[in-house]
Amino acid sequence: MITTAPDGPALGLIELCSIARGLVVCDAMVKRAPVRLARAASTHPGKYIVQVRGGVDEVDEAMKAGLQLAREALIDRVFLPYPHQHLEELLADGSREAPLESIGVLEAFSIAATIRAADAALKAAEVHGLRLVLADHVGGKGHFVFSGLLHDAEEALAAGRAAIGETLLAGCELIANPHADVGQAF
Repeated sequence: MITTAPDGPALGLIELCSIARGLVVCDAMVKRAPVRLARAASTHPGKYIVQVRGGVDEVDEAMKAGLQLAREALIDRVFLPYPHQHLEELLADGSREAPLESIGVLEAFSIAATIRAADAALKAAEVHGLRLVLADHVGGKGHFVFSGLLHDAEEALAAGRAAIGETLLAGCELIANPHADVGQAF
């Protein structure tokens, strides 16, 4: 696995069902535009992801090159010109501390859809990301857990659900008044 610090205001990720094709896509993306390879790795179950960072135009150009070669191996993709700051922290660490208010959970069948949903939810309302889990240990799926006031959590859930889309949605739940012990469950 290759990982480096984020660099630039844009994030692009391509998720593939073939490790071999993933390496080809990775090579094409970093050759096409001056982007930083933030992560290139196989994930469970046998997927491969390529994540690049850089300027908006550069990441867009790299994504075009990768998508052109991904063909039938493409599972999903995400291009975020300006990801939410809390998403950046969750991508780096996986979890953050925040007060437990109402809890929203978004679950997707792809890594890219989970990232899209987390970014949309964080931008839609005044919520705090608590945990972001991608692929490993969850059968290739992903889930995003956040907390906020009930009306904010409802708004964030709606935005995240729309960002995932119905075909990739694995779950969408709201716990309006969670027990304090629930914070240990995710």
